[in-house]
Formats: sequence, structure tokens, C-alpha cells
Amino acid sequence: MIALREQPAASGAPERDAEPRTRTAAITAADDAVRLEALTKDFGSLRAVDHLDLTIRRGETVALLGPNGAGKTTTIAMLLGLLAPTSGTASVLGMPPTQAIQSGHVGAMLQEGSLMPGVRVGELLDYALSLRSSPLRRAQLITTAGLTGLERRRIDRLSGGQTQRVRFALAIASAPELLVLDEPTAAMDVEARHDFWANMHAYASTGHTVLFATHYLEEAEAFASRVVIVAHGRVVADGSVAQLKRAFGGQTVRFRSAECQPQALARLAEVRAVEQDGDLVTLKTSDADATVRAVIASGIGWHDLEVRSASLDDVFMTLVGGNDAAGSTDSGGNQ
Repeated sequence: MIALREQPAASGAPERDAEPRTRTAAITAADDAVRLEALTKDFGSLRAVDHLDLTIRRGETVALLGPNGAGKTTTIAMLLGLLAPTSGTASVLGMPPTQAIQSGHVGAMLQEGSLMPGVRVGELLDYALSLRSSPLRRAQLITTAGLTGLERRRIDRLSGGQTQRVRFALAIASAPELLVLDEPTAAMDVEARHDFWANMHAYASTGHTVLFATHYLEEAEAFASRVVIVAHGRVVADGSVAQLKRAFGGQTVRFRSAECQPQALARLAEVRAVEQDGDLVTLKTSDADATVRAVIASGIGWHDLEVRSASLDDVFMTLVGGNDAAGSTDSGGNQ
């Protein structure tokens, strides 16, 4: 995998907490499902993707995160051969993107595109399977996509979540080596999202490579073996959830006290920042144990002590907090 990418010093990301990972000499291009090198895409004067480098090994499940306009959807479109890059190269399963798509080894579930109204689910799946050279068995496809009992339902009478499941079924009909999903659980309720990811996890566990863009950070935390965060068209962080939390998230020590002085608190061991709201004190720290010991040794009065590890949301806000919220995509005019 490529190394963790740290933000410039202005972001507040602590350099000493990063845990870079590098490729060994034994790893070759044959191990790569996706290789993007200096990939750039301009739309007139707007640079949507800016010399982006990304390598995904076969068998990985990778979440692609970023704020509105980060370049996620544009990157996916170039990876799938739907857009030609302005510069740079894209390789998918060792082939140019269009060749990989035509070979049937890549499946995609995109945000846009309509299904045929009036057609029944089973009929559409049968048609899709007939086009594949090495398709999944029909029963397996229906079970994996969570479409049992919906085979005779018309496409235009499905709920939003059921429609997404049909899109998922079409994406995996050829049992692709690489599956690319762009906001796959959009329009799904909580239960449908849970069922979808259970099915997705089962599919990925058989050795398939999965790349998914999502605005639900909890999905990335729960299902990705690796998280890639993109901002301003570039990769700004890349690693497992645990690595990103250690490198960019830190920990929080919170307690109540009526006698604290922010300047004194800022000098306590490992404290990065101090927030105070009335008697509620929040210390952001790189070592919660050391900070708690320092609070106790300081002799200040405190109660209701709470220690919390960083969430992926904390990491995201540290890296791209100045951009739009995570809950948006970069489709349409926001490439």
C-alpha cells in the first residue's frame, strides 16, 4: 500500500504519530488491482483531480472519502474509462481501464443511470446474466444482492433501497475481480444499509477487490480494510482506520472543573489543544494516559472524567474540516 499522506503543518496533523507503510520489493504490478499515477483531470480552468497517486492491491476493500468537490467521482470515472484524464495514467488489473471493463473483470455501481421501467427484476437479471461470459448462478446472484422475493416485482415499483440492490446485482453479475461502488447505500434506510453491507462483506470475503466511495463514515470504519481520504483532488491520507486514528485523531480527556486555567492546562503532558465551556473542560491529547496522570498530579479539583479515542469523523475533520461536510458527493458540477 502507499504510505500515509500527511497534511501540511497548518492542518495540525502531527508528523510524529504517522506510521508510514511502504511496498516491499517482492510486490509487483501483478498484485495491483488499480494503479493511478499522477492522474489529473481539468474541466476548463477547474482542476478536479490533481496529480493523484493511488495503488490498490488485489483483495483489498478500500473506502474512498472526501468532501464535496474533492474529486472522488471524477477519479472513479477515469478509473472506469468513462472520462479520459488530462494527464497521468490509469491501470486496472494490469490493463487500460476500457480494456478491463470490456473483459468483464470489473463491475461498477454508479450514482447515475436509470433502469428499464416496466421490466421485472428477474427479467432484468436474466438479461444481464445472458451478456456475461462467466456469470454468477442466478440463485446466487439473487441471494447475494438481497433480492429474494422481488424477482417478479417491476423495476418502477421498487423502493429506493430495493433499486440500489438491483444496481448491486447488475454490478456483480459477472463475478468481477474488481467491484467499484459510488455511494452504494444512497436512498437506503438503516435496515437496508445493514443488509447491503452484510451481503457486500460476504462478497468481498471471497477474495474480490472492492473500492467504494461513501459519505457515511461509519460504513468506511466498519467495512474497509483501508481508508483513502481525498481533498482538492489529491490523496491526503491513506491507511487502516487504526493507523489514521493514531496519526491524525489523537484522544480526548474530558472532565468538569470550576478552577481550571486554560493556559495551565495547555502545559500538561501531551496536550495539543484545550477547550472550555463553562466548567466542562476538553483536552485533546496524543497520549491520554500521560495527560490523565498530569491532571491528577496538578492538584486541580475535577469530576466526571471521561477518556475517548478519536473516531474516523475526528480524523476526517482534522484533515478536511475546512471543506464541505463528508455527507456530500462530488458529482455533477462538483467534480
